[in-house]
Amino acid sequence: METKVFTYENDDVTVTWDQKRCIHAAACVQGLPAVFDPDRRPWIDPAPADADAIEDVVQRCPTGALHMQRGGTDPETAPEANRIALFPNGPLLVRGDVELVDSDGAVLLRDTRLALCRCGLSDNKPLCDGSHDGAFDDPGVLQAERLSGDADGADDPLRIRTAADGPLLVEGPVTVEATDESTCAGRKGALCRCGASDAKPFCDGSHNDINFTTA
Repeated sequence: METKVFTYENDDVTVTWDQKRCIHAAACVQGLPAVFDPDRRPWIDPAPADADAIEDVVQRCPTGALHMQRGGTDPETAPEANRIALFPNGPLLVRGDVELVDSDGAVLLRDTRLALCRCGLSDNKPLCDGSHDGAFDDPGVLQAERLSGDADGADDPLRIRTAADGPLLVEGPVTVEATDESTCAGRKGALCRCGASDAKPFCDGSHNDINFTTA
């Protein structure tokens, strides 16, 4: 998993952008084009807007590529509940108090916003890098409901572990949200990240059939 972080600042705020996590969702460009202008160099300039406006737009970034600090502190807090939204033909969009760990339990990332690959094509697994675009076809509906346990304890963190050559294992209270607004809640489950499961967004073992491998 790679990072490439750029920093943009003025007297009030410091904005950071991780190029490796950006999939050009454009929530920032649409929300505050005076600050976020991809046709300008540097493309982020905090000067034209106040800190409150920048904070609001930064937190709309679904991948966590954008963050900001005010007075040396990140003002963002975790949502009240952990949620994973299925982006049509694209990634798992995670919001919550999230810890991403590898198959050995080493922490890869702690954040409130993540975009996780579910097509199997990303070169920056387990994060999405936009490789799904035009290559992955899934409407983002619940083809199965395979979360177990009670989702009570919404204040508990969500731990997502990458199984070696296999699924994303979720541990902690979470609600999975489909594009048709149907939901599935629980505390434990396995989410497909090879793109081949017939039980999307959950794993059905298809990673074994297609010999899915990842570092």
